[in-house]
Amino acid sequence: MRPLAIRSLSVRAVRNLASLDLELGPGLNVVAGENGQGKTNLLEAVYLLATSRSFRTAKLAEVVQAGHEAASVRGTIEEEGDAREQSVGFGTGARVVRVDGKRPPTLAAYAVRTPTVVFHPGAVTLSTGGGSERRRLLDRVALYRTPGSLGDVEAYGKALRARQRVLETRGDRAPDLEEWETMVVRHGLAVSASREEAAGRLTPAAVQAFARIGAPGLALSATYARSAPRGEDDYRASLASSRVRDRARGSAGVGPHRDDLVLSLAGTPVRGRASQGQHRAVVLALELAEIDVVSELRDVRPILLLDDVSSELDRARTAALFAALRDTHLQVLLTTTRPELIEIDASSGVEGRRDFTVVEGQVRPVGSGLGAV
Repeated sequence: MRPLAIRSLSVRAVRNLASLDLELGPGLNVVAGENGQGKTNLLEAVYLLATSRSFRTAKLAEVVQAGHEAASVRGTIEEEGDAREQSVGFGTGARVVRVDGKRPPTLAAYAVRTPTVVFHPGAVTLSTGGGSERRRLLDRVALYRTPGSLGDVEAYGKALRARQRVLETRGDRAPDLEEWETMVVRHGLAVSASREEAAGRLTPAAVQAFARIGAPGLALSATYARSAPRGEDDYRASLASSRVRDRARGSAGVGPHRDDLVLSLAGTPVRGRASQGQHRAVVLALELAEIDVVSELRDVRPILLLDDVSSELDRARTAALFAALRDTHLQVLLTTTRPELIEIDASSGVEGRRDFTVVEGQVRPVGSGLGAV
């Protein structure tokens, strides 16, 4: 498996990170500081660099520092001894990405260059929340198998919204409804197929990961549940017959926007039933499974971002996490308020620990002037 690491990082006007230039280590990077100082902002900047997206908001304008019109992140990425420069800039209504100064053909092509997996407090909605977060997880995995799947997701959403506008403004007998429903079916079937394949790859890896980090004797299972019929004619007929209901409820009653990855522990649904610790173990298992599947599809180990791990996971679970990462040789960026709890032994597989401190958006290596931990 090829090694992958961000070696240098330059951040401008990303939240409270006004101007930051940083050299990262190829193994474990521990970023310590009090709450509200900018630790998560640093991980968000790394994720932006890797994917052109934020893991905290869909609106990139929220990421731009107050008083600035635009923000940017630039970095040097090493992959199997070769170096490339990636950059992302964004402001009001614009997002520009470059790889070695050239614009990639699509944002999806940019996103798969530097695979990155993030575990953060909000990620618990993967198991506690509705299906949208789980669908996004499947879409991320599907992207590495079929880069065009992102286009199907976007086209499906546009066709579905257009159909709903027609229903609400011109009624269920509008002549162009059939055309929009044909597009919904075409792209919807493609989306469900790519997600179902992604679920087939993700599920066994998640089951194995949970067996390593979850409670003994408790087994995780995951099943992809489709909402729409598999056949084009049946799907189209279902949409046509539900126009009146869809107009009244404000959305289509069937389709991949209602599909889900159903999670269970020992046959009991995770959502609404599992304990807080079980939810965290399930989410961690899904993230570890994402690492394994993306590694297989991309033939490179993703970069791992762990936000506030010492508060999200207890000491035993943290030890289990690093045991699960043994021999993976990932670059890891980990934030914490208590760096003394991050105990990595020589067999962890995460090598070359490097420590940083964050104070009011300023990030420094330990011992360089902001204090040691």
